[in-house]
Amino acid sequence: MLDQAEFAGLSSILVGRAEESRLLDHHTETARAGQPGLVIVSGPAGIGKSSLLAAFLAGDACRGVTALHAVCGPATASSAYGAVRELFGPLRLGGEDAENAEGAEEAEEAAGAADSPLLRGVAPRARSVLGADPAGEGQRGQDLSGPPAAYQVLYGLYRLAANVMAERPLVLVLDDVHQCDEHSLRWIDFLLRRADDLPLLVVLARRSEHEPAAPAALAEITAQRRPAVLRLAPLTYTDVGEMVRRILPLGAGTHVPARGQPPAPAAAVTAATADPAERTFVEQATAVSGGNPRTLGRLLDALRAEGVRPDEHGVGRVAEVGGEVAADSVQGLLDRQPPWVRDVATAVAVLGEESADLVGPLVGVAPTLVARALLILRCAGFVAPDRTELIHDSLRSAVLEPIGAHGLAQLRTRAALLLSDAGRPAEHAAGQLMLLPALPQSWMPDVLRDAADQAGSRGAPDTAVRYLYRVLEAEPDSVRLRLQMAKSLAESDPPHAIRLLDEALARSDDIRTKAKVAVQYGMTCLAVQKSRTGVRVVEEALTDLDAGLGTGTCPVDPADRELRTQLESVLLIVGAREKTTISTVRDRAERLTAPPGDTPAERQMLSMMTVLNAMGGHSAEQTVEQARRALRFQGCELESWLLITSAFALTLADEVGEALDALDRLLQYGQDNGAVWTYVAALSARALLLHNMGAIPDALADAQTSIEIITQENWRDSAPLAQAALATVLVDRGEPERAEELLAGIKPPSLDRFVIEHHWYLMARARARRALGDPEAALGLYLRCGESLAQARFTNPAFLPWWAEAACLLAGMNRADEAREIIEYSSELAARWGTPRVRGLAVLADGMTTPGGAGVELITESVRLLADSPARGEHAKAEYLLGRALLKTGDQRAAREHLRTAADLAQRCGALALAGDSRKLLVTAGGRMRKMSACPLDMLTAMERRVAGLAADGASNRSIAESLFVTVRTVETHLTSVYRKLGVSRRTELGAVLHTPDIPDRQPPGWAFESRRQS
Repeated sequence: MLDQAEFAGLSSILVGRAEESRLLDHHTETARAGQPGLVIVSGPAGIGKSSLLAAFLAGDACRGVTALHAVCGPATASSAYGAVRELFGPLRLGGEDAENAEGAEEAEEAAGAADSPLLRGVAPRARSVLGADPAGEGQRGQDLSGPPAAYQVLYGLYRLAANVMAERPLVLVLDDVHQCDEHSLRWIDFLLRRADDLPLLVVLARRSEHEPAAPAALAEITAQRRPAVLRLAPLTYTDVGEMVRRILPLGAGTHVPARGQPPAPAAAVTAATADPAERTFVEQATAVSGGNPRTLGRLLDALRAEGVRPDEHGVGRVAEVGGEVAADSVQGLLDRQPPWVRDVATAVAVLGEESADLVGPLVGVAPTLVARALLILRCAGFVAPDRTELIHDSLRSAVLEPIGAHGLAQLRTRAALLLSDAGRPAEHAAGQLMLLPALPQSWMPDVLRDAADQAGSRGAPDTAVRYLYRVLEAEPDSVRLRLQMAKSLAESDPPHAIRLLDEALARSDDIRTKAKVAVQYGMTCLAVQKSRTGVRVVEEALTDLDAGLGTGTCPVDPADRELRTQLESVLLIVGAREKTTISTVRDRAERLTAPPGDTPAERQMLSMMTVLNAMGGHSAEQTVEQARRALRFQGCELESWLLITSAFALTLADEVGEALDALDRLLQYGQDNGAVWTYVAALSARALLLHNMGAIPDALADAQTSIEIITQENWRDSAPLAQAALATVLVDRGEPERAEELLAGIKPPSLDRFVIEHHWYLMARARARRALGDPEAALGLYLRCGESLAQARFTNPAFLPWWAEAACLLAGMNRADEAREIIEYSSELAARWGTPRVRGLAVLADGMTTPGGAGVELITESVRLLADSPARGEHAKAEYLLGRALLKTGDQRAAREHLRTAADLAQRCGALALAGDSRKLLVTAGGRMRKMSACPLDMLTAMERRVAGLAADGASNRSIAESLFVTVRTVETHLTSVYRKLGVSRRTELGAVLHTPDIPDRQPPGWAFESRRQS
């Protein structure tokens, strides 16, 4: 029997791979320099991929780096992020390490690792996939309308990797990646997309003859970067000759290196070999093995055991032994060993690396015998030297085949029980149960349910559903199970979720259960754009619940009351999405009494009632009071939609300071949790709010950042509001051509069905057409927007002032009579809503269509009203129109005063188009604009301003990229442009330039409103 030292010297031989080793070393050095790399190693089974990787990881190139290595297999593929857990396992960052530690010292070490600086920032989100999640971080703060849990997990793992790389370069090596679980591959793709200038090398090894378990995920990785592909070829005759000389007793004329010394170069050895029989032996061994290192190694080991030499007699034995090796290598070894060696091999084949400590208990073998058996298996090359796992699937199959299907099922059942009793995550036990033909015991479905919960918290909904489908085989009529599956699929596969919910509704006899299913059904309908179906289902459930409880709309039991309120609020949420259903829920909201907002469901209801009632434009005061009530619980986890809808209602009522606060909280939530969808939605909403306030540079920064993020994430077609926001800002910046180009790229299906996005899109297009000198097209778009809003009964004049812009456009086209009907209608709405902004716009529209001095007086009144509102851009426009009207009456002096004010206000707001028009008209009126001090920020784009500001405040490039959800390379590109434009050479000089007193638009968002309020 070979001892461990002999095994290390013989079975670990690596020949014929010098060029591949050199390339791996080269890519490692390149990664050290901040140029991330991806290497794909491919070849058939036994070609030497694992040996190449082992030599690479043990070599000089990996010194001074953090090298993480995992071998993919059934144990890792059975649960989401299995390969990721294997990769990061050596860092001991999972919470279960401390719990499973056997001694106090080990427990203390594990607890210290859990508090590692590697888990700073949002990296703790990664703990939900690295091990136990005692704090419940995988579940906290998530709801159906919030960001996908998957993104939070991906981002947390990315931050963990970035923290590792902040200390040393990182090499990630995944062997047998064709068996890798999809979620781990998605994370590798996620990491590589953000790896610009990171010291990162990813090496993936796969069998070329196997279809990947997750082909799409693996294809995306290779498509987004140009990987270096190392295709391992069979060993050459020379390589086989070197293997023969290393392993077999030597023939005459063969040079023998001393133990521990490197062999002579292959060419020299070949030249020294004159024995024709030995050459024939090498040729025969090459042909029998096909140049496959693993087959060759087993062949030569078998020949060595027989004492065969590479001579004439040995040539005859090569073919005979070669045929026996492939079939009998595993069984032959096990038959020659004590029974406990076979038992240990069987347990290893079943359990794999993640549960190595349970090998003995599974088959009843003592720990000392387990250690001896593993040494024997390692010496034979069947178990990896540094792991407790069979090195190839073919070995696993050979070990398990004699057991039979019934015996293997019993063994896997026992393994699942052991894993569960040992306190391992439920997904480990579920991996065994998923391989059983049936689930005959009552505890099995419960384990799979727990595993599904864990998979869902790890951001792996499809894995959760696979577990639950096995449970469904045992419980085919379960409503609860279908509801759980639908929740898991709500974001990743909503059509499938709807089908499950239809089945659940058909099987729901209990009114409370049906109500819970209907809540999920309604929210899922938002994703599949079936609001009418969702409204119908929720209404039916609400009717049944009221009839069943027999207490009308005010159940006595608090749980029933909360359930009913939740059902009612979901009805409002779903119905408000599309034009076909909004009238129904508007009528319903008007009949409801606003709840106090003491519970989560009440706050959800109150927020939606506030928005729906505000659509009618009846009472700004009531809107503000209700929105504040919905937001008053600072200590609670507020759902993301509640913040954004409350901010929307407050914006309509001119309470922009509180609206900005709500959106800022939402943005902070997005940053803290890596919730990119929430972050983009909040940025888009804040861009529109800032535009309305006249803080156009800040609006531009938000809009551009949101577009940059969705472009990077390939979400462009799913975020029309971000594009409409940027187009709106671009028009005021004097770039209507770019605005139109951007709007032309909006191609989501049936955009005209949606209440919010469609009307913003129409307004942005109308403004762009007007700026491009096409008033007829602009007028048509304004009127179309108004008609569509009227059909949706969205009559609040503060939402989109299409009426004011259309009336002013008609006045400029000498069609004032046509504007009168619009003005009369809008003036009544504006008076009822009563905020300074809409009242000022209504008076402005009236003044533009009223000739002579009466018209001038009305425009003057609009200036006064708008000056008292947060709408600084509208105030500047009114000043310009007043100056133009005064110029027409011949009062040039007064005209110059207002035109100069308009130019100054527009410049401060960043409305460059209006500022230019005001200056031109001022010159026509005989005036001169005060010399404006050069503003360095005017030379910067909005994104450059944001990056420069963060850099000036001391943020690193990496932290800037993380906070803005962009790449480090993007940040560096912007900073390079900033340095060139501002004439500085380092970031320490930015503060002095950016905080110069003569830069007015350096004020924070809301500066115009805040300065007015404080004065």
